[in-house]
Amino acid sequence: MDLIVRRDGAREAILHCGHNRFRAAIGAGGIGAKRSEGDGVTPIGVFAPRLVLYRADHLARPLTALPVAKIEADDGWCDAPLDPFYNRRVKRPYGASTEALWRDDHLYDLLVVLGFNDAPVVPGAGSAIFLHVARPDFAPTTGCIALALDDLVKVVSTLAPDDSVTIMP
Repeated sequence: MDLIVRRDGAREAILHCGHNRFRAAIGAGGIGAKRSEGDGVTPIGVFAPRLVLYRADHLARPLTALPVAKIEADDGWCDAPLDPFYNRRVKRPYGASTEALWRDDHLYDLLVVLGFNDAPVVPGAGSAIFLHVARPDFAPTTGCIALALDDLVKVVSTLAPDDSVTIMP
């Protein structure tokens, strides 16, 4: 099942999954060409879903054909462009800048790692584009795509390793 994300306003989008349509939050910089780390843009392109991560203390293991792993309290994602593990999962504390995957706000209780800037990794081109849980008010993300938890669970259940997520303006 391929997913299509289309802009629906300045900071929101609709995620198309088969016959289903889901409200989605996108980056504060809208959908466009990703220029650098931290630009807040949700990148245009076609990306493979790589891995599902989840908080086992908050949710049951998600049903999906994708690889699945638990988020541990010391998990992070390296967002330091000059680090050799840039745009990769790391253990915290880490010697370079990281984003915590273990969060108190529930945004990363369930997430899908998208294959953005990972084959090969280009330093500074952007990191950590995820499908993750939206804030209750669907506030903009830092560049990810965010859905209501129930919608994200449905989407995750349809995904397979040969699927794609297409992000278009």
